[in-house]
Amino acid sequence: MPAPPGVPRLDELSRKWLDLAERRLAYYEELYRTGRWALYFPTQELFAVRMLDVIKTVKTFRRVVQRVPDRPREAHRLRQAA
Repeated sequence: MPAPPGVPRLDELSRKWLDLAERRLAYYEELYRTGRWALYFPTQELFAVRMLDVIKTVKTFRRVVQRVPDRPREAHRLRQAA
């Protein structure tokens, strides 16, 4: 069923969340490369736990974006006459 006017579509929302998750991953990668993680996390283990959570989130949203169809299927757009 298509979204009502004025309501964002699921594919648009999931792509935006994926973009946000990937930017967050890039930020955490930069923290790791530069060593700045030590300013925000008391131990490397805590940073690693958070980094794994960030990676898991990106993978989840990538799967969601792959599953969401770009357009509704033909069967949903056309209804048979009764």
